Amino acid sequence: MLISQRGYLGVSLSEIGSAAGIVGSGIYRHFDNKGAILVEIFDRVVDHLMASAEQSFTVSPDSQTTLGILVNDQVELVLRDRALCQVYVREARNLPEQGRLRLRWKQRHYVALWEDALRALRPGTDVETARLVVRAAISSIHSVLNINSDLPTARAAVSLRDAACRVLQIEPQPFEGVREIELASTSGNTSSTASS
Repeated sequence: MLISQRGYLGVSLSEIGSAAGIVGSGIYRHFDNKGAILVEIFDRVVDHLMASAEQSFTVSPDSQTTLGILVNDQVELVLRDRALCQVYVREARNLPEQGRLRLRWKQRHYVALWEDALRALRPGTDVETARLVVRAAISSIHSVLNINSDLPTARAAVSLRDAACRVLQIEPQPFEGVREIELASTSGNTSSTASS
């Protein structure tokens, strides 16, 4: 992904079009401008996470399982689509204002689902504590976006999952239905090298 390699400001529409196999002006048939491309990319990421999070509430038997599913979804996304997630973290500030506001609303809604699950699991937890703990758990997963780790993907997934679960003080859920990530058969490995 060109934007991941060179940054949003370092890539022209003609280069994006060339990478997509069309002339630069062809981009305008699909997007109004370069910012609209970022909006589309980020919308897809957040919409996928929100849909998965909302579904977890309907299929989970309890709040601990729900949180475990949320952790696993976040780990799988970050490791499967690392370049896309790096663009998401670095380039959100370059979104057009309307897209940026919509993205922030979606992000708040997504994080609120985690907070609701945590407070349902621990009813005595106040709103601010839940917000802090949830953001710390998500940040522990996102830490892998800022380092080069030599861990095999399977071990990195387990390590990131276990780190986030320790922050939330929940039992890790097994990874299920993972296509792109080949997980180790011994998911009990709790090495935290990936987040150091």
